[in-house]
Amino acid sequence: MFTFTVTHPVRRRLLPALLLALAPTVFAAAASAPARRDGAPKPLFADAAPVIPWEDLRKISLPNTTIDSVALDATDHSVRVTATVSHPPATDRVKVFIALPTKGWNGRFRGHGGGGFVGGNAGSLRGAVSQGYVAGATDTGHEGGSGSFALGDKGRLNWQDIRDNAYLGIHEMTVTGKALARAFYGKDPKYSYFYGSSTGGRQGLSEAQRFPEDYNGIYSGCPAVNWTHFVPGLLWPQVVMAEAKHLVPKAKLDAVTAAAIAACDAADGISDGVIDDPSRCTWDPQAFVGTKVGEEVFTADDARVVREMWAGPRGVGGRMIWHGLTRGTDLNALGGSGGAPLAGKPFSVGLDWFRYFLVQDPQWPGTALGKAEFELLQRQSVEQYGAVFGTDNPDLTRFRDHGGKVIIVHGMADQLIPHEGSVDYYRRVQAAMGGPERTAEFARLFLVPGVDHGMRGAGATPVGQMDALLRWVEDGQAPDLIDAEKRDAGGKIIRTRPVYPYPQYAKYRGTGSTDDAANFAPATR
Repeated sequence: MFTFTVTHPVRRRLLPALLLALAPTVFAAAASAPARRDGAPKPLFADAAPVIPWEDLRKISLPNTTIDSVALDATDHSVRVTATVSHPPATDRVKVFIALPTKGWNGRFRGHGGGGFVGGNAGSLRGAVSQGYVAGATDTGHEGGSGSFALGDKGRLNWQDIRDNAYLGIHEMTVTGKALARAFYGKDPKYSYFYGSSTGGRQGLSEAQRFPEDYNGIYSGCPAVNWTHFVPGLLWPQVVMAEAKHLVPKAKLDAVTAAAIAACDAADGISDGVIDDPSRCTWDPQAFVGTKVGEEVFTADDARVVREMWAGPRGVGGRMIWHGLTRGTDLNALGGSGGAPLAGKPFSVGLDWFRYFLVQDPQWPGTALGKAEFELLQRQSVEQYGAVFGTDNPDLTRFRDHGGKVIIVHGMADQLIPHEGSVDYYRRVQAAMGGPERTAEFARLFLVPGVDHGMRGAGATPVGQMDALLRWVEDGQAPDLIDAEKRDAGGKIIRTRPVYPYPQYAKYRGTGSTDDAANFAPATR
């Protein structure tokens, strides 16, 4: 853990840098399997044995679909099917990966999402199929995590590939998975669920908006909703530094983040290394000017850059374009720099969005983008791709009327996707769907203090989300809270906290251990 010595005129103790800088792959890592507390659900059918030999799945005929391979996985005794779906007259190829248990099918289908530009992968299925699900994933039409699939060899946009990645690939995976389940077991899945975080969270909400009958329940973690607004914002910290001609090294970003946490930590009455409500933390980095960080001193120019990173993208006259990173959030993922001499390091997903979707120049460097050009390109992003990638339609009438339920969970120290974007979307859903009470009948948002895009950090990590979703869908038990826990390096639980649905939050009762969830109660800001 990095530490620094504060020699500011106001005496302070040593402050730890509580948040570690994460590599760009964290965008995809957030699409990992559900928390370990989720158990195998009870079987829904008395007889769920296959009705055909697994080899016969090769013979299944589906529209515009080729069954590429069918094999038995000796590790989990599932049948693994790989299929390719196309959309004539386009020549696209959407790979679909389906895993079907040879015994112990629980009667459900579960789809899995991806991260960044990665649509998903076959490796995500093992945990679900071991719990008895028929499980599905898809590459949404391209391999790898680059956004280069959007731009063809002749410099023209590949619109079919863009649609496949934005929304259509997940739907095709779902249709294929259910059809294979019907052929193999002789009956349809009784319930279908989608699990995804980051891009996967966006994919789940896309399903609710575009194909509301695909799923009964959707878990959407740190969703990349409002894509066309926030993805350009991934480059905003680099824009700020380029415009100011002033790069802030990692050590200083870590130090000022830790200082912000120290300043606002106890505002909720508990000193635990977590800013409980970052929106109420107004600490100004100017207070940190003059502090020695290693062999350097935090300067007024450093403070101005950090202040603009926190403020978020701004346009002409200071108009707000989108939300910024919250105080207490790791600034290095988007504001990173390195090398000698120091150079900016634009985040890969944002850089690819500009290169292949907006500027349409694979060599565009992204390190000298000014604020005026940024604003123009951000407008282009919204206008050109809002209908296909935005995934921010608040009208979920068809999903609700189909009986669908959705749980959205977002970390309030998310270093890639500001949680305020999920709040903004949820508020618009409330306005479109009859108000907070009616919305809560089918959709709930949970904000988790002190955890980042991968649900890690100084705060407690939410657990049991899929169990909560199944109870809501199948038993009618709406989740009034989600459990969260923090473990030490040895795996021992050292803290538990409740996470209540927005706009509620967990407030300490004033007595008992602050590491025990029983000593917290719901309150409303």
